[in-house]
Amino acid sequence: MKIKVTGLPLLIVALLGLAGCATPSVVTLQNGTQYLTKALPTTTNKDGFYEFVDIAGKHIKVRAEDVSTIKAD
Repeated sequence: MKIKVTGLPLLIVALLGLAGCATPSVVTLQNGTQYLTKALPTTTNKDGFYEFVDIAGKHIKVRAEDVSTIKAD
């Protein structure tokens, strides 16, 4: 019983810590289109594209040269 009582607060702290790792951001393209993302897309993959998930959960892939700015929200 004691393990359950002390384990629950530790689980809550761990989940809150993981939730703090994501940095919402705004990705603006050259044509003015803006995407609100769940996490900051910091790197491009091998084929020169940024990949990220927007706030609606949709997976987005855009060419690096089409990106104008990436700002943390």
